[in-house]
Amino acid sequence: MAALTEAEIEKLFSGAPQFFARSQGHGTGAPHPSVAFPWNDELGIRDLCDHVQIGDNAWGCITAGPRIIHRDPMSVTSPSGKKRPHFNARCQERPSMLSMQGLEKGTIGYQAALEISVADALQEEQYGFDSLGSKGRVIVEQREKLITSKDGLRQLDDSIIMEQLMRNEERHTAGRNGTRVKSQELYNELFTKVLHPPTRVIDQKDPYSLAVQIHALVKVLAAPNAWIDFSRVEWRIRLGQILWAFPLDDEIFDGIVIDEGNDAQDRSEERYWMLLQILLACELLNRLDAITEGDEYGLGETLRSSEVHRFEKEANISVKWSLILARAWLENITVTKSHVTHSEPSTPKGWLSSLTSKMNLKHEHMHGAHHVDHTQYRHNAQSEHVYAIQGKYNERQVYGLIHFARKLRWPDIQQSGPKVSEKAMTLGTPTPITTPPVSYDARHSSYFNGDRSSVHDRRQPSRRRKIEAALHASGWFSKSYVSGLILPGEGLSHYLMSALLEVDEDVLTRLGPMANLCGGFVYSGKSFWSTACIVGRVIAAGQGAAECMGWISSDVIPRGFEEGWVNVAADAVPADLARTGRKARIWGKATIERESDCLGDADPSSVLPADFIIPYENAYINPPPSNIRVELKSLNLTTLIDSVSTTPTTDRGFHPFSDHSKEKDQEIHTYPASVTFTMSHDALDRDEYHNFALSNDIYFVTAHPCVASSYVKYFKSPTSPTIQQIDVGGHDYNGKPSSSANITGHPLHRFYNYTAIHLTDLINQPSATLDELLSKGAISNRSSNSSSSVTSRPPRFLVIDCVTGFAPPQSPDMPSLSRMSSLSSSFGLEPTNLPPVRLPTSPELERRPSTAASSRSRMERIDPPSPGPEARMRLGARRRQFGSDLEILVRAVCAERGWNAIISRRRRGCLACAIREAGALGWKVVVRVE
Repeated sequence: MAALTEAEIEKLFSGAPQFFARSQGHGTGAPHPSVAFPWNDELGIRDLCDHVQIGDNAWGCITAGPRIIHRDPMSVTSPSGKKRPHFNARCQERPSMLSMQGLEKGTIGYQAALEISVADALQEEQYGFDSLGSKGRVIVEQREKLITSKDGLRQLDDSIIMEQLMRNEERHTAGRNGTRVKSQELYNELFTKVLHPPTRVIDQKDPYSLAVQIHALVKVLAAPNAWIDFSRVEWRIRLGQILWAFPLDDEIFDGIVIDEGNDAQDRSEERYWMLLQILLACELLNRLDAITEGDEYGLGETLRSSEVHRFEKEANISVKWSLILARAWLENITVTKSHVTHSEPSTPKGWLSSLTSKMNLKHEHMHGAHHVDHTQYRHNAQSEHVYAIQGKYNERQVYGLIHFARKLRWPDIQQSGPKVSEKAMTLGTPTPITTPPVSYDARHSSYFNGDRSSVHDRRQPSRRRKIEAALHASGWFSKSYVSGLILPGEGLSHYLMSALLEVDEDVLTRLGPMANLCGGFVYSGKSFWSTACIVGRVIAAGQGAAECMGWISSDVIPRGFEEGWVNVAADAVPADLARTGRKARIWGKATIERESDCLGDADPSSVLPADFIIPYENAYINPPPSNIRVELKSLNLTTLIDSVSTTPTTDRGFHPFSDHSKEKDQEIHTYPASVTFTMSHDALDRDEYHNFALSNDIYFVTAHPCVASSYVKYFKSPTSPTIQQIDVGGHDYNGKPSSSANITGHPLHRFYNYTAIHLTDLINQPSATLDELLSKGAISNRSSNSSSSVTSRPPRFLVIDCVTGFAPPQSPDMPSLSRMSSLSSSFGLEPTNLPPVRLPTSPELERRPSTAASSRSRMERIDPPSPGPEARMRLGARRRQFGSDLEILVRAVCAERGWNAIISRRRRGCLACAIREAGALGWKVVVRVE
């Protein structure tokens, strides 16, 4: 048997994804996971991905990484000039939000699965920044040091900050149109209005160069304990609270103790420093963009390698996130200036003087502290300028909100859409910055009632931050969203849902002001769940569910629950928590590639056809039952005291809510969740009831799509599982071209030993651990195969068969498939021998009746029905709506047993590639669905 050549191997694994994790350079953090097709040049294959693309311009801010926006033709675009080179901060949210919505509803992609163990939410809170108002002694002293330093910040009045922000906005717009500003002009403006000039010459050849200015700005922005570090997720969300929460309105709690501030004047101090940080970052970004453009086109200035090295060394993660904030500001916010006439006596123009005065009074012992003369900030009593900030693209953001509601099939959105749009547009009015802040309303009390410290003490490291909020009509959540000033991360999903709730006062009245933005709620006969909640990730697998921007809607509602918010108790898997931070798998770059290599552990120079097998999910000694039907009976939220009840009324392990739970209050209750199913098949006399507790916070990953090579044919012996011969010539023995219809998928190296188990067998072994099931599979493999060489290793992967013997669900859709790409797969095209079976309906299943919207594809925009039936048929035939009660059941089994799992759909990719992806992630369970 001849060894395979390198060219034959490349043909053999054409269209097979390969999994990597590579470092991106100094200071970029954990390695960057990626999937590639190195042996393919076809764009249709190289562009395959395992996640959904962004569907609206208003949602592009969710990630700092490269993204493609599949814009709705009816959406509002963002006016922009000619695309020009710009500086890339090489800094991105973790996990990548682009990979947080997999092709399968309720799943994530390969990149997010690795990055979630080094998530930004795992970082400790920023030292000294425990208030939205006045900061502690260390922070005050450091900020005072910046102001009093000879080569630091000048003392800037608030009006000067706003004027400079306007200048940077004009310069950014001009730069996009190709206008360049001379370096010396930028130097004079920076060091006469914002910073003190350098005390020493940095560049002997050109003391006015952009490199000198960049060095000075980075030095100030990188100063420790002075600026907000937006790599911390809690401050990305609170950005809007600092800028728009006047008077104090919405409150937020994410497990971090951050005080709301003593009063509005106290909050204004932090807003001043926030605007100053934004100004410095904008000054730096405009200069970096100019350098980048000059390097790209060979015009203007460029940086020497030594200067680049110094920048990479000095620009820490906080500086890079400030640059991301600066770009978001310049692209979405405009500063307006208006002339206001007053008849009152003269008053101080701003609050900088009083702030600096307070610092000096508190810290007179500081060397170099000097007194600020308040009279220098007095102005004419007859007139003054008032500055305000406003979003540039309010219409775009409002359309994105309506688009979000339509994708989630929000109740009555077709009728209420115009009213919601009108109310949301009113939130885009300019927000004054330099007027005296509104006095704090002492009657406004916190909804959290001082419980923050106790919760903080109990907070454990979590890969996703749990967010609770007290919402108000037209609160700062809504204003932040409409402005468009949103930093990458999960904040956008929180803003979207909060804005949707806040613009409709009737919804807030029915649900109450308290919101658990990482839990779920029931409203108007539908349930809505954050993807941070295990219930959402499980029931998303059902038919009729919809997913959009971190939220899932479903017709399935908790049994006995009418309306309101709920929190679901779920435990983190201990093994997952043990592999976070520096212990995360993502750091093992070589291990990831080695344990997912197409050739396994073989020597590339001596790879034989017999080293490979064609994996199947249905290789059994005894065939499983046929005509298996699964029906979801109920989603149950039980109280802890009732969870052990065995009374006849709770014969499936749940207990309905009592009447008192229907009363609206400000407290969100936490419940354990479970789901109940019936199962029937030809070997059963009556239906079986099964109840599964959703007790573990696990994740599901969409198996990456693949395309088998149409130029490869396999030949194997009936007595051996290994491949005896591989023909990569594209022709059979008669000289005829091989047909892609005969392709079953990519081969799998015997290094990836696996065992398959049917879902019915798995359910009948409720107490078996994963290791025990793998051990039983090893015994079964040895008894069924005559070749001991293939089964000498114990199985490493468990494949759960959810295909064989199951009756297909009744679906009005055509059996086409969406891969979120232009390519289609030939996997699973063999006809089924089982006739369609109509599932019986049950009065116990609490769903809304099926609607035209609920049967459509989740990739389709939900609009009023087309006028003719032919148009509706064409839309329905484009893509199939996947999902069934069977898929909910298998996810529930994994949630009960604490197994992270890869969801591999036969029509999207082969089993071999799914097993290799499991090897890359270090996971052991692959769920194979039709």
